[in-house]
Amino acid sequence: MQKCIDDCLACYQTCLSMAMNHCLELGGEHVAKEHLTLMMACAEMCRTAAHFMIIGSDHHPYVCAECAEICEQCAKDCERLGDMEACVAACGKCAASCREMAIPMTASGA
Repeated sequence: MQKCIDDCLACYQTCLSMAMNHCLELGGEHVAKEHLTLMMACAEMCRTAAHFMIIGSDHHPYVCAECAEICEQCAKDCERLGDMEACVAACGKCAASCREMAIPMTASGA
């Protein structure tokens, strides 16, 4: 679990920093509403997933499942735009860690 917490916090830091610095500096498609919204959602979801694991919430597998989904979307969008390798890598690593922590939604009855 600690590895997933660390990966989530690293992704949170990377996405937030890149959105507020790198993307704003580059402009163009990097500051499109859809892209920035996705990056901010990714950062916040990563922070939230880490928080749920740190406090020992029984809901962390569900939060981790959603975090993995958002991280995968963010990685794809950052890869599409280019010049965002750090974000692509952090999101990919976090998504993989969260997938390991997540309970498949079909198994939970949801």
